[in-house]
Amino acid sequence: MASDTPHKKDAGEPFDVVLVHGATVDGKGARVLRARPGQVEAGEVRPLREGQPIAPGGEIVRLVERADSNQLYDVKVDYTAPPGPSKSAGGPPQVASPAYRASWDRTFAKDGQKRPSRPKPN
Repeated sequence: MASDTPHKKDAGEPFDVVLVHGATVDGKGARVLRARPGQVEAGEVRPLREGQPIAPGGEIVRLVERADSNQLYDVKVDYTAPPGPSKSAGGPPQVASPAYRASWDRTFAKDGQKRPSRPKPN
C-alpha cells in the first residue's frame, strides 16, 4: 500500500518544520511558524547580511522545501549563536551603599546645612 507522504522520515528522527505564512512588516523577511518536538514558535526569517550581527541565541538556518507543499520547509540548523549574558537580579546593580551615600552627603553638603553624623562602628 502506498503512503500519502512521499518523504516520510524515520519515526525516531526528530522533526523541525517551518510554515511560511507572510512577509514581515518591512518586507525584508518572512513570518513563520516553527514546529519542533515539544514546542511551536512564531518568528521571522531574514537573509544574512554582511556586517549585521546575529541576535544572541539566534540561528542560521537553511530551509529545504517539501515536495508536498510550497509553504512547508524542513529546517537545517547551520549555526546557533551563543546566548547573551543572563541577568541574575531583577534590575541594574546597586552601586551606592549606605556608607557611600553618607560620605557623599558629608562631602557635598552646602555650608549651613546640617551634615549627617558619622555612623558608629559595630
